[in-house]
This record gives sequence, C-alpha cells and structure tokens, in this order.
Amino acid sequence: MDTARVRAHLDARGFAGEIVETSGSSATVELAAEQLGTEPARIAKTLGFSDPSDPSRAVLVVAAGDAKVNGGRFKRRFGGKARMLRGDEVPELTGHPIGGVCPFAANDRARIFLDASLRRFDRVYPAAGTPSSMVEIPIDELQRLSGAEDWVDITTGWQDADGTGFPG
Repeated sequence: MDTARVRAHLDARGFAGEIVETSGSSATVELAAEQLGTEPARIAKTLGFSDPSDPSRAVLVVAAGDAKVNGGRFKRRFGGKARMLRGDEVPELTGHPIGGVCPFAANDRARIFLDASLRRFDRVYPAAGTPSSMVEIPIDELQRLSGAEDWVDITTGWQDADGTGFPG
C-alpha cells in the first residue's frame, strides 16, 4: 500500500498540504513524534474498534497521542464494549495496513469519529495510509477532510487539573 489513495482523497477535498514520508517507521505515537520532531500528544492516532452495533464494520476514533480510551465512555457513546480490531481485521475493515490506519480514504466499512482530545491543538499529524507517512492537518479542517461523522469525548489522561485539557 502507498499514500496515493490518501493523496487522492485529500486532493478531492481541496487540501494541498504535503504528505511526509519518513525514512523510519512512524507506526507508533512515539516513533511518529520522533520522526517529526514534535510532541507525542500532537500525533493523531487512529484507533480501530469493532462496531458494537454492527460487527462487520469498524469504528475509527482519531485521538491525541497522549489520550487513552475510557471503556465506559466508549460504551455509552457506541452502545457496547470497546473491542480493538484484531490484526487480520485491520486492512479488511479500514482499508489501511497496521501502522498506517488513518481517517482518510478509509473503506466504506469504517465509521470515523474525532475525539475531543484533539481540540486543544491548532494542527495535528495523522498517518497517511502507510507506517511511514503522516500529514499535518489544521484541526478546523480535520472533520471535513476526514469525512468524520462527529466529534466524541471518549478518552482520558490528557486533561489538565481543571479537566479541560487547555492551559489556564
């Protein structure tokens, strides 16, 4: 797999930003942050779950690199337990390989959602379809460019002491 499908997806939506191909793997939050020279929280990881309402589909949640999915919040939002996709399900249900799953050019069996943990940033870096590619996306463009259904609030671990995740 390559980034051509992601590039075509972004081009079709009027986005002319550059897809960054790294020399090393960016398949984890830590590796991606190291490759870009940015903080891990700005890496927009795409987490894949079995859709509780239809196990033949996936729920993809794009969250900040420092966020952790809260099972109770996931269950309240999606109506069932959070079950991560098995390795063999990832390419079939998302259209992308492990390490390259992203919210762009996903197949029609994937429902895409954006987590509130991303809203504290002006720009984030999701994968671009391969384990060694990323793209810098303005947060105010992420929903339109990804085709995400909605914003959700299903993660913890990233908020400040006041619970907002924003300074002050």
